[in-house]
Amino acid sequence: MNVGFAASAFRDYSVAETVEAIAEAGYDGVELLFDEPHLYPPATDADDVAAVRAQLDELDLAISNCNAFMLTAIEGFHHPSFIEPDADYRQQRIDYTREAVRLAGEFGAEYISIEPGGPLPEGKSHQWGMEQFAQSLEEVIPTAEDEGVEILVEPEPDLLIETTDQFLDFVDRVDSDVVGCNFDAGHLFCVGEDPAAAVETLGEYATHYHLEDIPADRAHEHTQLGEGAMDIDGFLEAVEDTGYDGFVTVELYPYQETPAETAQDAMAYLEEHGWT
Repeated sequence: MNVGFAASAFRDYSVAETVEAIAEAGYDGVELLFDEPHLYPPATDADDVAAVRAQLDELDLAISNCNAFMLTAIEGFHHPSFIEPDADYRQQRIDYTREAVRLAGEFGAEYISIEPGGPLPEGKSHQWGMEQFAQSLEEVIPTAEDEGVEILVEPEPDLLIETTDQFLDFVDRVDSDVVGCNFDAGHLFCVGEDPAAAVETLGEYATHYHLEDIPADRAHEHTQLGEGAMDIDGFLEAVEDTGYDGFVTVELYPYQETPAETAQDAMAYLEEHGWT
């Protein structure tokens, strides 16, 4: 497998500085952030794409993933979501995701990761949320099919899709091969699942993996590798046993004050445990 690091920890840095720091830390790839202040699709033009691609080529760094989950350019990480009761507000997420798919295509990337629906609105049932999410995604799927870019739904605590079973329920509702899973090990650990065991269930849908550590109380706090309670080696062994040869991206976005050092320390952990 290959190892990447997520640019979301580098929000106080330019894209060029971010890519350079991640390359210097020894990673195989970078997860691009399709949000401000980096590569927000409406504000990213062909020259921006060309500059990033040239730098990646120069540094021999691949794109591990394109993060189209966070949306602080409009409001926040989770809003607007795919399941907003207000149709116009919901459409902003749909339109953004369609543009993110097109931008990924310009980069030659194979997939983007997206939020799993969003926070369930007060007074709405989970069934309503699943149906609304499926309907919203149906507006994006044709563009993804045209671009040859997969849409990877990322289960997350406290959002519509949190668990393995909920993801499987959702994927059965969507009739398209371009919809898959962005498997975040820490997120599944937070909701009481064993990430290593979940690999067997979700592996066929998982085009990309996220990795971070999580505290012993399973609070949703992305923690430096080795400083939480997850069995990281057991998880990575499970992924390796499937024959997966894609990217596992370390996602430590809370470490925005020390992103370069955090990337280096995570790489040191992976090297010490024989994963690079």
